Amino acid sequence: MAERAIDTATDVSRTITEVSAALQAAVNRLGEAIATARQPGKPLATISAITREAPLASLFVAFLLGVAIARRR
Repeated sequence: MAERAIDTATDVSRTITEVSAALQAAVNRLGEAIATARQPGKPLATISAITREAPLASLFVAFLLGVAIARRR
């Protein structure tokens, strides 16, 4: 019975390690995608520049977009 408990604990440990590795890989890919999107001329860089220049207007547009999406559901 003790051997089964040890085997189960080992399996759980392996599963947690695999999930952790997969999550780390996903975070790395997401980080790379964000870094790529922040390069000059890319969408995220453009949005950041617009937000820096006109924060209240950007907030208003985001609010309207949120209301429009919320009403569709």
